[in-house]
Amino acid sequence: MRSPLLDTPGAVAAETPDADVAGHYGDPFAEQRALLAGEAMVDRGNREVVRVSGPDRLSWLNSLSSQKLDDLKPGQATQTLLLDAQGRVEHHLTLVDDGEAVWAHVEPGTSAELVAFLDKMRFMLRVEVADVTSEYAVVTVTDVSRLGLPAGAVPVGDDVLLPRDLLAERLGGLRLAGLWAHEALRIEGHRPRLGFETDHKTIPHEVGWIGSALHLSKGCYRGQETVARVHNLGHPPRRLVFLHLDGGADTLPRHGAPVVHDGTEVGFVGSSARHHELGPIALAVVKRTVPVEAVLQAGGVAASQEVVVPPDAGRNVQIDPSLRRRIR
Repeated sequence: MRSPLLDTPGAVAAETPDADVAGHYGDPFAEQRALLAGEAMVDRGNREVVRVSGPDRLSWLNSLSSQKLDDLKPGQATQTLLLDAQGRVEHHLTLVDDGEAVWAHVEPGTSAELVAFLDKMRFMLRVEVADVTSEYAVVTVTDVSRLGLPAGAVPVGDDVLLPRDLLAERLGGLRLAGLWAHEALRIEGHRPRLGFETDHKTIPHEVGWIGSALHLSKGCYRGQETVARVHNLGHPPRRLVFLHLDGGADTLPRHGAPVVHDGTEVGFVGSSARHHELGPIALAVVKRTVPVEAVLQAGGVAASQEVVVPPDAGRNVQIDPSLRRRIR
């Protein structure tokens, strides 16, 4: 759904799959700084929203997905994954329970498949699944607690599910920041995005979703066997890395661009951006065996690495929480 905020003077549309929202409003670096200062909101209204109601909703979702949800407290935001039988990631949900229903937002173009799967799995349980994308838009701010939210809005961590007819009013009078600002801060925070840092082979360990979106000691769910086997006995074949790109390059490597080490392709670029302090940066997924000190070529641009997922992940090795940056 095309956002009405694209009609704001100075708005420039983002690229697919985000073309229905603004990439920036004329000054991407100022928008990043305003977002960090809690003075801006990001229109992410191209994301899709699913509502699950009914008294069995939490235990049911707990049985289907990777996060422990059966004791989720009202207002507590979290993430979860739906995996296939081989443990590969199919869906990533950011969600909250408001005491009456679970609200989740997902990547553009994925809600129809998600709702179809959930409907198929209802059986005789007391749950109802609805795609409410036409009614709610996702916006992101730095600190929801500082805002007075309008009636009908649903806070989900630093995101707000806002009735679409209120989107043009801007929360709390905040200035607008485009998706470029949000993406630069997401990349700096080492946070993977489904469809960017993932492909059809991705397992949760490779991109650092263990803990944040997957609970290792909860009950059974589809794909759990692979998760447990890699965690206890093996290593994921690939690992997420943060890249500092050569600032002398004229262009950023695009999504899917090859990452090369010593003349051999060893991975792919997920996302890239220009950060207001760090310069050009990216997230990429590379083979586990690539040396952590190696200088890489990302889409032809020289790049040094920061470890996000260590090469020895798995076999009960935990990711150091300090490696996942916290954006304040």
